[in-house]
Amino acid sequence: MNTFTLGTRGSALALAQADLTTEALRHAWPQMAVDRKIFITRGDQKLDLNLLTAGDAGGKGLFTRELEEALMGGTIDVAVHSLKDLPGNNPVGLEIVAVLERAPVSDILISKLPGGLDGLPEGASVGTSSVRRARQIQWRRPDIKIQEWRGNVPTRLRKLEQREDVDAIVLAEAGLRRLGYKIDFEHGLLTWPEGKARAHSLADKLLPAIGQGAIALQARADRKEVCEALAAINHGVTMIAIRAERELQRLLSGDCSLPVGVRSEIKDGILKLDGILFFGDSLSPIIAAAEGPVSEPEAIAQKLFSALS
Repeated sequence: MNTFTLGTRGSALALAQADLTTEALRHAWPQMAVDRKIFITRGDQKLDLNLLTAGDAGGKGLFTRELEEALMGGTIDVAVHSLKDLPGNNPVGLEIVAVLERAPVSDILISKLPGGLDGLPEGASVGTSSVRRARQIQWRRPDIKIQEWRGNVPTRLRKLEQREDVDAIVLAEAGLRRLGYKIDFEHGLLTWPEGKARAHSLADKLLPAIGQGAIALQARADRKEVCEALAAINHGVTMIAIRAERELQRLLSGDCSLPVGVRSEIKDGILKLDGILFFGDSLSPIIAAAEGPVSEPEAIAQKLFSALS
């Protein structure tokens, strides 16, 4: 094929992910022209939806449905997604054909105060739209109040600076780095051309979301030429981890309202999964781990699911 059309959301982060995909495709296929179409999803339009609640407002698909419909209709060749936005099951006829190399998966606390999560005062307020982040933070600090917090990265940082009722927010390290923000954990700083803020890694506090830090390239399974083109830019190690994480998500019924965190590690041919899951209103989670050969990611996910259930 001579021209490849990407579908993407129009946020700065989504466009940065589309840029990375375009760069990879042009490197693998120098003669191929790469175009893009920008979509406004329901999640982009409905800024009043509370993503901390269960049900439709908290469900996956809010940021992906329009792109998937365009794929099925043939107006784009591939949809570029933040993998953590995707439901556990692809619509019939669609597949995640490739993933780019994964970025760091940690969450970062952006705070008005030094000391990270432990340094926040009693009764502090933290802004996030993630159920997973909210439950893990409140498990470690039951005194902390969670506020529903949405918007793109610049908007969230500006709101944190301007509002007195919130002490900190949580953002993904992958998104910040892809947007060009400079993170200095040694000195606890996040810097960008317009300002700076205190930043502390939560890698030792929170397990990341399923698919966090991964860019998913979704296509129609019957488009052989598209699948072959994408296979050339697939990052195999990332795909192994993603297969395991998404199998766990599928076993959990693809429910984004479930507060679940997973960390994947691959070393010496072994895939290890660490998981955390909260049920109902319980403040105490179930924590479990599973491991096995990298050739069996779905089986390892099944073991973790059984341990968490």
